[in-house]
Amino acid sequence: MNIFERLGCRYPIIQGAMSNVAFHQLVAAVSNAGGLGILQAGGWNAEQLREEVRKIKQLTDKPFGMNVLLVSPHAEAIAKMAVEEKVPVLTTGAGNPGIYMKMWKDAGIIVIPVVPSVALAVRMERAGADAVICEGTEAGGHIGELTTLVLVPQVVDAVSIDVIAAGGIADARTVLACLALGATGVQCGTIFMASYECPIHINYKQAIVDAKDTSTTVTGRETGRPCRVIKNKMSRRYMEIVKEGIDLDRLEELTLGSLRKAAVEGDMENGSIMAGQSAGLVKEITSVKTIIENLFSLTPHIERLDTWKR
Repeated sequence: MNIFERLGCRYPIIQGAMSNVAFHQLVAAVSNAGGLGILQAGGWNAEQLREEVRKIKQLTDKPFGMNVLLVSPHAEAIAKMAVEEKVPVLTTGAGNPGIYMKMWKDAGIIVIPVVPSVALAVRMERAGADAVICEGTEAGGHIGELTTLVLVPQVVDAVSIDVIAAGGIADARTVLACLALGATGVQCGTIFMASYECPIHINYKQAIVDAKDTSTTVTGRETGRPCRVIKNKMSRRYMEIVKEGIDLDRLEELTLGSLRKAAVEGDMENGSIMAGQSAGLVKEITSVKTIIENLFSLTPHIERLDTWKR
């Protein structure tokens, strides 16, 4: 029985835990539509997230999850809060969840780390993870270097737990491609930002719909924190500062609060418009239910793909 069957999800899809985006409204909508909604962690503390968890429970009786950023100063408190609030699923990023794994497993929590490499996927399986999310460099926000196409099959060959593909997935064809690579399911982020239920500014949603294949760029490679965003005045200014000589103070001043500027204030010039390369596949703003149904509109082929795997 795979991870989605254990949870009782109708569709094998996870909604990415996008900072300043994946709040209770979006999480509940995805879970109600048959997927697995995941609450963002961002820079929030345990009590702020506890309130969001309780709001989700008021909106859905379906399984949902929460992300834990392991580098956060609040990580330990958040890890304990997840147990107290009986959060069914935790995804993790930016670190090794090993120190919390026994506590989470004793509480019956399903743990799914996000990984950018085969080596980390193997480590996470050894640590006790139930599955891993393999995120390719096509994804929005902070990324690794390997593409989804080459990362997923190598991880599938290296571990025995479920592998969930992420990065560059925004239509039924890309979903089926990931299943053909051996993934149990997919994680999507960018396409869910272009939904009615997503609580970001309409300007942000429209920027995704208007995006083309070449609309994104990666900032921060020179500082070791690569981040994929839609090109705008801020991203160009970032590149200029880097060319002038990496000045971390100037870069921090430029980027501080920039995601909030885009997501909450709708500032498409000075905000950080985090989005994946799949933005070029997103053609309209619609409901979460419609998005998921469209992503799995070619599911008659899944039975045949499962036969190939066997």
